[in-house]
Amino acid sequence: MKRLFFCFSIVVLVSCQKDNGGGDYVPVPENPERFYAGGKTTTFLATSDAFATPAENLTQEEFDKHMDGDLQFEQTFVTAPAPVNSGLGSIFNNSACIACHPRDGRAGFPKDLNARGGLLLRTSLAGATSKGAPIAVPGFGTQIQNHAVHGYEAEASYSVRFEESTETLADGTKVSLRKPIFALKDTYKEFPAEAMLSARLATPVFGLGLLEAIPETDLLASQDIDDADGDGISGKANLVWDPSLKKEVVGRFGWKANVGTVLVQSAGAYHDDMGITSYVFPDEHCEGQENCQDNSTGSPEVSDEILNTVAFYCRTLAVPAPRDIDDPTVLKGEQLFSQIDCAKCHTPKQRSGPADVAALSNQNFYPYTDLLLHDMGESMADGRPDFLADGNEWRTRPLWGIGLTKLINGHTEFLHDGRARNITEAILWHGGEAQVSKEKFKALPKTDRDALLAFLNSL
Repeated sequence: MKRLFFCFSIVVLVSCQKDNGGGDYVPVPENPERFYAGGKTTTFLATSDAFATPAENLTQEEFDKHMDGDLQFEQTFVTAPAPVNSGLGSIFNNSACIACHPRDGRAGFPKDLNARGGLLLRTSLAGATSKGAPIAVPGFGTQIQNHAVHGYEAEASYSVRFEESTETLADGTKVSLRKPIFALKDTYKEFPAEAMLSARLATPVFGLGLLEAIPETDLLASQDIDDADGDGISGKANLVWDPSLKKEVVGRFGWKANVGTVLVQSAGAYHDDMGITSYVFPDEHCEGQENCQDNSTGSPEVSDEILNTVAFYCRTLAVPAPRDIDDPTVLKGEQLFSQIDCAKCHTPKQRSGPADVAALSNQNFYPYTDLLLHDMGESMADGRPDFLADGNEWRTRPLWGIGLTKLINGHTEFLHDGRARNITEAILWHGGEAQVSKEKFKALPKTDRDALLAFLNSL
């Protein structure tokens, strides 16, 4: 009954919104071609809950499972032998999924770099393992844990300084840019000088099930590794080892597309961020780390049921509908988005194939990503390879929901390390394969730039 009332309320309020032109729900546009950003999973909420809403087309049983996953996503883990949510690692980055993904959205650049939040630092040595993964740093692993429980010492604290630069647009407008340079301090042991560091900010978790359901054949077919068409854009899929399936798969998630499924992404967050074992990652993340205690009892610290339910929750979050898509300025911005070739990487439309969850199967949806790796130039490079991704390459970020970031998460900080303080800065950091598009953006008159930004903020 709760589910039926929820759906009925959405229908009524969307209809009312179309009549009165105001409120918390998005009005149905005259041209609905891309209004259903998540296909039948789309939510029409335009409030601070827009990223945290279940897909509209779930069955009652699926809705109940989703809500169970929501509860688990918000749980805070503590040290053993607590009777509930036990197993927090002796060293860790955070203690709850929701703490990194506030309101299921995007973490901002932290005011306190070492407070628990959505920022972490990856690390590795040059080379790759036999499965193509980054090589762990002895004593530090592949992620720097900057927190520890009582009686243990964190691996390090984070520090940052900024390099400032300026971009000048064709009309003389000057835009200040900042590049964060991260380092470690107070390391529990000497950190190798040759080890690489790369910052990561947590990203939104809605719509993941649809991205996961795009057929691998479609992603591989969209590659242009050698730039055969000569347009300067040569996207490639990352091929990564899946520890659950025990085989190589196409990477879809993470800033370098280094994870292939929502399940492994979820299990990896429990393991690397919180030090919690599961059936996917049954061993503690203490190997070679001298200040980390292996508390493994042979049993996973998060149950199979909870892990699977959390993964289901992330798969079945709704995608928010775009807003104002019939507005003339937004329509002009949409045209400019294609004209300056942004759409060549931020592919507007995708289609899912068959999925374990029927609600996600065979849906047309609009994520504005090709999920491929692209060379973004030296200014954006972190110099750290990850499977097939080299130090200059990043996965194309989905743009859906980007215009709701300020409302839901209270900031407009973008890119992998939060360097961009707004969408304009994010565009101006594009280089490499996107350099030509960036220069075209810089050459636009202000009215056209404003239209392009209006379009992006409508998503």
